[in-house]
Formats: sequence, C-alpha cells, structure tokens
Amino acid sequence: MEFAYLGPRGTFTEAALRRLPAAKGAATVPMPSIPEVLDAVRRGEVEAGFVPLENSQEGTVTLTVDELVGGDPLVIAGEVVLPITFVLASAKPIAEIATVASMPVALAQVRRYLRRELPDAVVHQALSTAQAAQRVVDGEFDAAVCPPFAAEAVGLPVQAFDIGDNARAETRFVHVTRPAAPPEPSGNDVTSLAVYIDHDRVGALLGVLTEFAIRGINLTRIESRPTGERLGRYAFFLDCTGHLADARMGEALTGLRRICADVRYLGSYPRDHAEAPVPAPAGLTDADFADAAAWLQSLRDHGRSGGPGAE
Repeated sequence: MEFAYLGPRGTFTEAALRRLPAAKGAATVPMPSIPEVLDAVRRGEVEAGFVPLENSQEGTVTLTVDELVGGDPLVIAGEVVLPITFVLASAKPIAEIATVASMPVALAQVRRYLRRELPDAVVHQALSTAQAAQRVVDGEFDAAVCPPFAAEAVGLPVQAFDIGDNARAETRFVHVTRPAAPPEPSGNDVTSLAVYIDHDRVGALLGVLTEFAIRGINLTRIESRPTGERLGRYAFFLDCTGHLADARMGEALTGLRRICADVRYLGSYPRDHAEAPVPAPAGLTDADFADAAAWLQSLRDHGRSGGPGAE
C-alpha cells in the first residue's frame, strides 16, 4: 500500500502516520498540500491519504473538511490523535529574529508566545511546519514554528522549546481512501457525515439533531461549512459515536436520508481515544433495537408477538 501525506518529511502528519496500524510497512509519499494528497487518492495514484482534520485548540482544519465535503467522494478509514509540541527554530538568537514562518494552524497555537517574545516580528504562512523550517534554512525567513523533529531534520538550532499556548494540545489526523466498506466495529467507533439541509424549511437542523437524539446517538462534533452556492447555504459536518453496522446508526441514517436534501457518508472507523464512548440510554441499546425488530417481525409473520407461550 502507498500512502500520500501532507509533507514534506518532518511534519506532524508524518509523525502521526507512523502510529497508524494500516500504514505499517507501507510506502509513503509526501505532498505539498492537503488538496494534492486527497486528489492523489481520488485519481488512484495512491491507495490512501493521511491529513490533519482538527486541533484541540484551534478546531477544524477547514481545508480538509471542505475537501471531504466537496469533490468526488472519499471516506475516512481510521484516525490518529497526536500530542503537539512546538519549538522556535532559528540560527539566530531570539533578539535578532525579524521574521517567523509556519502553517496557519501552528501559528494560531503560539499566538501568546509570539506576542510576548517577538512582538515586532513579521509572521509569514507556509504550507507546513516542515516547509517553514526548510525555508528558514534557505534564508527566506529568520525562524520557524515547528516540531522539534522538523528542526532536527534540517539542522536548525532550537531557540525555545514548548512554546505552544496549550501544553495539552492535540491534533487529530485521518486515514482517507476511496469509498469502501468500513472496518469492522471495534466497540469504540465514530461515524462522520456531511449533511445538507433544505434551507427553506423551518426547523430543518432540529430535525437532523432529533434523528440522533431519539436513538441515543451522541454527537461529538457538529460544524457548518459554506457550500459555495451563495450566502446562507451550508453543509453540516458531523461526528457521532457508533458504527454504520449498529442498528441505531442505521436507523438514524435512513431517517436523515428521508428529511435531508443530501447526506454524504464519510466513514465509520475506530476512535484513537482511551475515553469510553457515552453509553446509550435505557431502551436505545443495540440489544433493545434487535429485540424491537424481532417483535415487529413476529407481528408481521404471525399477527402476534413472539416469546414464551406465544405459540
């Protein structure tokens, strides 16, 4: 298998990819941007892609979400959650640094440090933290905000360690493929969806949320993204606990299909998180759904419910 990922080498994405079980022994291909990674998957040039999806401090990597919501369908087959640590890498002492570069998500996570220690420095954007480090080596900028291994890879000294505003920051990365059957349920899974509502129908979003609530499905993430059609037209990106194979998830998806303008399934896959999923309320477990389905089938077959003494 060949994985494309957000490069160049030395990015957080590459570090996270090393933790992905499906990538063990796979060939890896660094690419300069998220759209190029996902387009390579769509065209069949690689079997899979690996890109950042969200950060615990700054939220969604909007470029990834927009690429998943639009364009030819792709699905998420797995995730890796990686702790994030930043350094200030430069051959110059801090007092001499006039320009700093990194990717936007990284810069957003070191705002307080830059305001405090480098208030007069001009900040520039790069496509990745590793690219920023290389551009410092090439003489374009004085310093890079990057992971320590990116600085080491290009031979840049580190002027300051652990400069992130949040010491517990994490980034979630996703393994993306062309549409395929999901991996088997693990017991701690997430299903991702893009939902398009009828914007001229009052209560349309409430109807979407109700499909999950009445089945005891916990939404761990909901975000609106513009469709690009015009102002006020949005798709909703959802993460919910559970798997496509679960009876209650299946019912929720069929409910959404009935009431939404469109539903894009983006995958069911194991969570990379030790925290247990929120349990379903009484009456809404998979066993309860199976029992109710068997009861209904018995009514259809025999005109009465099954069970002891029914025959």
